Amino acid sequence: LSSAANPSLAAVENEIQARIDDICGSLQRLEVLCSKEPPSRRQNAKLRVDQLKYDVQHLRTALGNFRHRRQAREQQERQRQELLARTFTANDSATSIPIDESLQFNESLQSAHRGVDELLGSGTSILQGLRDQRVTLKGTQKKLLDVANMLGLSNTVMRLIEKRALQDKYLMAGGMLLTCLLMLLVVQYLT
Repeated sequence: LSSAANPSLAAVENEIQARIDDICGSLQRLEVLCSKEPPSRRQNAKLRVDQLKYDVQHLRTALGNFRHRRQAREQQERQRQELLARTFTANDSATSIPIDESLQFNESLQSAHRGVDELLGSGTSILQGLRDQRVTLKGTQKKLLDVANMLGLSNTVMRLIEKRALQDKYLMAGGMLLTCLLMLLVVQYLT
């Protein structure tokens, strides 16, 4: 294949491809025949068929690589011929550099940059405001808890006072009854 002339190269490649295809067909028949071998020789025959398959695959890869290199060489040759055949002319008068568009794009980028900076500044101030509010709310929460504790304490003291007042009423009523009873007993025994 490497010694074939350039015009007959495709014919030689096709012939080699046809032979490889014939070998593949023969390998398939060999594989069928291999399964009909006696068990003692079957493993050895299968190993040989697998080796032949590997060799055929290697040949296919080599042929594909050769075709790829040939096509790359042909493409390079075409590009070289096109480049040599091209006639170059001077630039037209319409050639211009779009500086105005670049300036507008740069200005847009700068304004976007300023806008992002302003957003970051306002975000920072909002975040600082939220921090200050958190401190204020924590102070308020502490004061509310203190008041609630005082109210809870006041409620407890009020309940104790009411309980003590009720106990005092019972004690006073009991003392009055006992005093009346003593006075009644003294009057009855002394008179």
